[in-house]
Amino acid sequence: MKQFLMFGVLAVAGFATQADAFTARNGARVNQVNSALFEVIPSGRVRNGDYWCAAGEFARRALGAGWTDRVYIARERGQSVTTQRRTALQFTLNPDAAGITPLPTGGFKSGLPVGDSMSIQQAEGYCEPVPITF
Repeated sequence: MKQFLMFGVLAVAGFATQADAFTARNGARVNQVNSALFEVIPSGRVRNGDYWCAAGEFARRALGAGWTDRVYIARERGQSVTTQRRTALQFTLNPDAAGITPLPTGGFKSGLPVGDSMSIQQAEGYCEPVPITF
């Protein structure tokens, strides 16, 4: 009986960590790395805008950021530190706490360089519209 009870406790504990993960409307998972960083882990092949969409949605809905607050890229694409998946991108709302230098805003930038930023409203503008079903 004790073994069964211990298995049940461990199973519930395992499900609790899965429930804590944030899933953006585009299917990307977002996990908090530490108090300053969070990472976007795509569910498959994604466009650059999909990272921004998930980062903006997480910052607004989970962290309480305002529409005009800025979200910054803190680490380029690389292996996830929270899931060990091959591809993740880290973001922050506080570049000083993350130890990065913000890039100048405006102008054309290619790729997803560290320090690049946009407002939460701009980031969520990359989200695909949610289909309306009747």
